Amino acid sequence: MEDKKDRLPTKSFLPILSKQHHDIGHIKKVQIGKFLMDVWYVAPYPEEYSRLETLYVCEFCLKYMKSRYIAKRHKVKCPMKYPPGNEIYRDGQLSVFEVDGKKNKMYCQNLCLLAKMFLDHKTLYYDVEPFLFYILTEANQAGCQFVGYFSKEKKSLLNYNLSCIMTLPSYQRNGYGQFLIDFSYLLSKREGKTGSPEKPLSDLGLLSYRKYWINSIKKFLKEHPARTSIEEISKETCITVNDIIATLEYNRMLRKNKQGQYEIIMNEKNDQPIRNYVKSELLIWVPYLVTKQGGTGTLKKPREIQQQQQQNHSLLSLSSSSLSSELSSASN
Repeated sequence: MEDKKDRLPTKSFLPILSKQHHDIGHIKKVQIGKFLMDVWYVAPYPEEYSRLETLYVCEFCLKYMKSRYIAKRHKVKCPMKYPPGNEIYRDGQLSVFEVDGKKNKMYCQNLCLLAKMFLDHKTLYYDVEPFLFYILTEANQAGCQFVGYFSKEKKSLLNYNLSCIMTLPSYQRNGYGQFLIDFSYLLSKREGKTGSPEKPLSDLGLLSYRKYWINSIKKFLKEHPARTSIEEISKETCITVNDIIATLEYNRMLRKNKQGQYEIIMNEKNDQPIRNYVKSELLIWVPYLVTKQGGTGTLKKPREIQQQQQQNHSLLSLSSSSLSSELSSASN
């Protein structure tokens, strides 16, 4: 019998999205693992699937299926217990996997179709090869279950550090959206450059980013009270100057002094504890370099990066073996 607590009222706590909801066609619900969720937007699944009332999606490989019976049979024989690609971060039960859209095309296409059910502005479904996908999972006895993800272009001419972001409704209000945003900026810090999300942002996305930006700015100002220039904030946080200025203006933290110069003021009235979402020391990752000689979507690395990547690969192989052993022991 289906547990009522797993039937989540996914839209009731998001009134801001009500004006964006479209006619969701035939697919009304999607079942992923134990969670049955309302669908918010139309996703371009093949016609024979679009006619279904409920779509069933494997929580590991993201394969979509027509019935509960087929999903149960698939669960028994599904070879995947965690996303393809490299595990680049682990903190307790949380892991992040980097998945190459070129190497794991089917998985990434299934991911994009699933994401469209909860994102209004998403237009990428099948052309996944130019993108890297960062998959957030939560481990239990069954494996590493999908929580959310963000994607980024392998080579962004506009220095976007995030193209698309989504957390499943069943895992929202747990800080995972802020975690994914924080993780995207951690990658920018490792790359040694500032970054910004691809525009336009959805209403919910803009709210999430405004929260992250203001918290990052306040954290910097508290830790470095004598360094208050926007350039210094940008250098430390990897948030672009434009995003910092927009955030300060939105929060009324910019003031013109008697000399006609702008200065930053701290608003202590609504000050709240600032939470650290990602532990940078747990990231095992080296940035990819895309070169013209390598062709479109071909990844090339200089020798020193290649050596570091090999060292990291051995650590990740050890980590993946450990994960497999843990899951096998748990299931026995």
